[in-house]
Amino acid sequence: MSTSGTQALQGVRVIELGGLIAGPYAASLFAQFGAEVIKIEAPGDGDPLRTWRKLHNGTSLWWYSISRNKQSVTLNLKSEKGRRIVRALVETADVVIENFRPGVLEGWGLGWDDLSRINPGLVLVRISGYGQNGPYRDRPGFAAIAEAVGGLRYVTGYPDRAPVRVGVSLGDTLAALYAVIGALIALHHRNVNGGKGQVVDAALYESVFSVMESLIPEYSRLGFVRERSGASLPGISPSNTYTCGDGSYVVIGGNSDGIFKRLMHAVGRPDLAEDPALTHNEGRAQKNESIDAAISEWTSRHSLDEVVSALERAEVPVGKIYTAADIHQDPHYRARGMIEPAVLPDGQAIDLPGIAPRLSETPGRTAWIGPPLGAHVDEVLAGLGFDAAAVEALRKERVI
Repeated sequence: MSTSGTQALQGVRVIELGGLIAGPYAASLFAQFGAEVIKIEAPGDGDPLRTWRKLHNGTSLWWYSISRNKQSVTLNLKSEKGRRIVRALVETADVVIENFRPGVLEGWGLGWDDLSRINPGLVLVRISGYGQNGPYRDRPGFAAIAEAVGGLRYVTGYPDRAPVRVGVSLGDTLAALYAVIGALIALHHRNVNGGKGQVVDAALYESVFSVMESLIPEYSRLGFVRERSGASLPGISPSNTYTCGDGSYVVIGGNSDGIFKRLMHAVGRPDLAEDPALTHNEGRAQKNESIDAAISEWTSRHSLDEVVSALERAEVPVGKIYTAADIHQDPHYRARGMIEPAVLPDGQAIDLPGIAPRLSETPGRTAWIGPPLGAHVDEVLAGLGFDAAAVEALRKERVI
């Protein structure tokens, strides 16, 4: 990896408005690759994410990761003086990221028309449940609802049970990823093609819907509705979770033609490996139950370690289902720098997720962990021309 001090997004200024997951996660990706990210938080409590899930000395451990490299500035956006400071920041910003409900910024005089007059080159990233227009625009949007409306929840789980959710806020993080992609596309258009600034409208439900593969083409042409299928992958064979003899679970993917043959030889079923009807996936999909039964019969006679070792030797994709403890101890994660040591404000050690993706010349890095509320307000306001007396006056008025 490069040891150069330059980062890919150095010189890009991002103003983060809003809170919780989608907007902050999008801004965190900018911050990890060198952008200057100024996070605006309400005075007093700040972003609710500061106190979500597991805490250390009153602060969320998640906070230290998702807010790394950000500057925290407290501003009361319900006050005109607070909004004036936002407008001053926007004058030199490249990107503003917000995830309020549609119309909130307009009510404060901070909508697209207002901000683009101040800075015609601005990219305004707007993340919401249902987007900035359409009949659902005013509905509150959370990741769980977006995963349901976007089609993911219906196909997740077992057919004889209610749909289940994945264990993370996938709708938020998918929307954040699409938001960042959109922002980078808009910046490229502005900087390379000589274009103007523009709005990136990232809806949570659309971000989920966009990763639903063949769901709509299959329904549109064939009237086919994909249903829940447990741990298997419909129409792709074999790909499933299997029980080992020691009670552990293993995931095996043998769904390409060559890998299928190697898998069948490894499990002692050369007859299936050489069966002409199973040469290609379409034939295997029709006999998926019998193929799964053959694999299960083999895994049930071996421990997890024996299964993994045998299939790795056969060059068949295989893996145990990792817990947090497994990830934390895994040598590959550590070799790739995906377990990153850091130090909390009280000197205690903590590990954070490493930064992805890896860039050879301008890798992302952690300059500091998530900051205390308002830690950078004096510094940022000084950069806007406020002297110490003016900053103190704003504090007394509870603007900051």
